[in-house]
Amino acid sequence: MSDKVVVRMAPSPTGFLHVGTARTTIFNYLFARHHQGKFIIRVEDTDVERSSEEMTAAILEALKWLKIDWDGEVYYQSDRFAIYKEYAEKLHQEGKAYYCFCSPEELRARREQALAEKRSLGYDRRCLNLSEQQRAELDSRGILKALRIKTPQTGTARFIDIVGGELTRDFGELDDWVIMRADGRCTYNFSCVVDDHLMEISHVIRGNDHIANTFKQQTIYDAFGWEKPQFAHVPLILGKDRAKISKRHGAISVADYQEDGILPEALFNFLALLGWSAGDDREIMTRQELIESFSLERINASNPIFDPVKLEWMNFEYIQKLDDNELLERARWVLINAGLTTRLSVESHWQWHLKVIHLMRERMKTLNDLPRLGRFFYTDDFDYDEKGVKKHFADPDTAQRLKQWHDELAGVEDDFGASKIESALRKLADNLGINPSAIIHPTRLALTGMTGGPGLFELMELLGKEKCLARIDRAIDYVKGVS
Repeated sequence: MSDKVVVRMAPSPTGFLHVGTARTTIFNYLFARHHQGKFIIRVEDTDVERSSEEMTAAILEALKWLKIDWDGEVYYQSDRFAIYKEYAEKLHQEGKAYYCFCSPEELRARREQALAEKRSLGYDRRCLNLSEQQRAELDSRGILKALRIKTPQTGTARFIDIVGGELTRDFGELDDWVIMRADGRCTYNFSCVVDDHLMEISHVIRGNDHIANTFKQQTIYDAFGWEKPQFAHVPLILGKDRAKISKRHGAISVADYQEDGILPEALFNFLALLGWSAGDDREIMTRQELIESFSLERINASNPIFDPVKLEWMNFEYIQKLDDNELLERARWVLINAGLTTRLSVESHWQWHLKVIHLMRERMKTLNDLPRLGRFFYTDDFDYDEKGVKKHFADPDTAQRLKQWHDELAGVEDDFGASKIESALRKLADNLGINPSAIIHPTRLALTGMTGGPGLFELMELLGKEKCLARIDRAIDYVKGVS
């Protein structure tokens, strides 16, 4: 099989790369790489009005971010209109397709009448048996015409789907559908078959919302007498409410998850396991492990549920696998985009930023957690947590204790290190006859605005003595103002 496997991803550039399309792309990619085959990108931009170069670029960038590489050039269907037209006219010459002169208005009226009379909504073939004289007369009047495939009227269309098994449909349901519009542009289902044949696609792996298209496409393969590829229709991803995943379920494009601070390898791993498994309990799998284990037969026929909590868990696991340098390299752009630092600052104070990363990494489910939970490292501009204020600033003795702690800290000379800071705090607590927590919690709130976070004494060492003293002063004024 290794010298025969050729698969393709065929996105329509009418929007960003949806996670469902990304998951199907990953399946194609893993299948091709497992069999040392070819993985092709073909942009299906035949819908000229809705397609855009901007969306094409965004889709390709999303694939590159996921580190999905493809073989050869990117194909664009908009560059291949002449090829499709040539093949469509060949079917017409062979009597396997015919021109239809019915206007859109006429077709709409007939469908509405058929719906009212509870008849089939398919095309009634009235143009199939027009005489040559009638066709010539219509042509002379400049009536626009579309080309329709002549579909068998009896019998059953069938194909074996690798995921869903044998699928059948009566030919009577398939209609004589349009393969070439009046403007000379061929339709998606026709163009797709021509390309898949010419590109020698061996396996078509796509969402099961394309099953209706596959039945239509079977008639084109049969009309040309071409060998058909094998088909694998992948169940669609659902939200927890079991509805097709959409914007109301949260982020739905790869670009959304990139902006949300998800690592590409985590999203790749997560999507690969949506509806597929290696047959064991592994969930964190390297790309090579996924390639080695992948098979179409292990795709589950039921719809997978997209669980954002599990994605965050997986992303956390991948973050922990990175060393501090690599994690800072990934996260620095998040800090810069948040306006908390600059590229120059990161590069010139790399070791200091590394210490921040080291303290924060175990609290980072996403890269965005760094500016969200570690804002206090970079700016004095933060508010105090409301619940924390009620719990840790409400004690009437808090202001006095913070003042005493401020004075104690001011006396710490030389090494302002975590161990020396901790010793000073515990000594003060002993002298005051109180639990150290009565100083620790107000201090954390004063320095970070939060009630939780990395080790207090380590973050104080990183903030430095002067900043700690200034923020405690600010907290003292705040406590006095609300007491």
